[in-house]
Amino acid sequence: MIDRIQQPLRRFAREESGATLVEFAMVFGVFIFLVFGVIDFARFGFAHVMAEKATERAVRFAAVSPALCTGLPETNTRASGSISSSLYPNGTICSADGGICADPGTASCRAQDSNATAAAIWARVSPLLPNTATIENLEFSYSYDPALGRLGAPYTPVVTAQLADLQFDFISPLGALAGFAARRDDTGLGASFTFSGLSASLPAEDLR
Repeated sequence: MIDRIQQPLRRFAREESGATLVEFAMVFGVFIFLVFGVIDFARFGFAHVMAEKATERAVRFAAVSPALCTGLPETNTRASGSISSSLYPNGTICSADGGICADPGTASCRAQDSNATAAAIWARVSPLLPNTATIENLEFSYSYDPALGRLGAPYTPVVTAQLADLQFDFISPLGALAGFAARRDDTGLGASFTFSGLSASLPAEDLR
């Protein structure tokens, strides 16, 4: 009786007719993951390069256009408590001495469809960006640099264009692995990944 039970078990243990199919299924799964991983990595690299080009194109256009943000001064004004006007009259470069020109700080804003300049910039850069991008992903900032201006002359800040909160959608588990490495919660299949550090700066030009 025991032999009748053991003999089929021994035959089953020695049977290798389905081993090839099992091995193929295991290898095929890894192969598909690698193929889609390579495709996703190539897509991500291409999207990152094109996004960098988009920021460069956006800042070049913004540097010669009216400011998109509000609150910027029209001219470089004299700093309160600065050296007398007889020593540093209008036309003196702001970096000639400390505290000649007033520092208005940095003004930042997101692009909006209602702004004609922002809409024109978006029309130029949107073909370079992933289809998940919107005009609100464009952020501009205007910061003071004493080496760029003269007292009483038009205010010429440093213009920075940045892609904020721009996401890239993966089609493979690479997005989930990237999210897991970043300790994020959205680590499902095809998870998105947020670009970071995409910005470009240029000194503004006064066209008046």
